[in-house]
Amino acid sequence: MHKDCERILLTEEQLRSRVTEIALDVDQRYAGKRPLVVGILKGSIIFYADFIRHLSCPVELDFMAVSSYGSGAVSSGKLRIRKDLDKDVKGRDVIVVEDIIDSGFTLANLKALLLERGASSVMIVTLLNKKARREYDIAPDYNGFDIEDEFVVGYGLDYAEQYRNLPYIGILKRSVYCK
Repeated sequence: MHKDCERILLTEEQLRSRVTEIALDVDQRYAGKRPLVVGILKGSIIFYADFIRHLSCPVELDFMAVSSYGSGAVSSGKLRIRKDLDKDVKGRDVIVVEDIIDSGFTLANLKALLLERGASSVMIVTLLNKKARREYDIAPDYNGFDIEDEFVVGYGLDYAEQYRNLPYIGILKRSVYCK
């Protein structure tokens, strides 16, 4: 375990097993369709890669860099699109793959934006759901794990661009981000 982590919340095996389950469910739901799978950079990248490897339905891939956090631990309350989609969503079924739903601000605004752009449907697949911090009326269609209000890192999630490469999800020690 990394020295900056208080403890491991989710092991590699737990992550692998749950990601496979979610992907198989989503695959059945989209049988015979060709959804656009949108990964939200950078946090979802490892989850996204593992998730799409289990899909057998034909998919197109795209990415957005959308954030309300910057380099801090608390949401700024402002949606920023740093990288927009390359593909048009008009008339498409869109699967948004995100690492974590916290306040819900980013995903609530992103879903509204994609529907405004003409997406036929927008389904949200998230690895982690932090319900205790929810401020916006948004819920994932598929969720890996509900977690308590802890600052987590690893498996793509970061603090100030660090810890993304940890193969597990750990709880970051408060002393690291409360300086």
